[in-house]
Amino acid sequence: MLKKRKTTVYALGQYISMSAYKARRVIDQIRGRSYEETLMILELMPYRACYPIFKLVYSAAANASYNMNSNESNLVISKAEVSEGTIVKKLKPRARGRSFPIKRPTCHISIVVKDISLDEYTEVDFLDPLRWSKKLKSKKKYTAMAYHNMCSNGGVWDKK
Repeated sequence: MLKKRKTTVYALGQYISMSAYKARRVIDQIRGRSYEETLMILELMPYRACYPIFKLVYSAAANASYNMNSNESNLVISKAEVSEGTIVKKLKPRARGRSFPIKRPTCHISIVVKDISLDEYTEVDFLDPLRWSKKLKSKKKYTAMAYHNMCSNGGVWDKK
């Protein structure tokens, strides 16, 4: 029997004070790339949105190394998305007793990191006597193996 193994880890940044459109401009550049290549791209891009995204990618890699004991060279940004958050509204006083609204948009950014060195399925013995009960006298072990298909890896190999 095959058991699905967790190969993805995510990091979520909420209420980041910038427009979702400006954050998407940077996120579209890093989606599907490796971890080290992503860090180089984010360090060299001249946008203000790069720093919070850099911190999220770094946090997702730290989560992957802590939770799955994975190496940073095997990590790939499998999913990165930006959604709009709330809009902070203020009033700025203007001439003749009037006020002018100031709108500060926020966004939520989620980064999902996948370890490509781990198999998605692990081999599990489904007739394990210790797993079911001690009444099971048969000691035959039936196992099944499935191999990870490298071609359907979510578009990682077609990036340059």
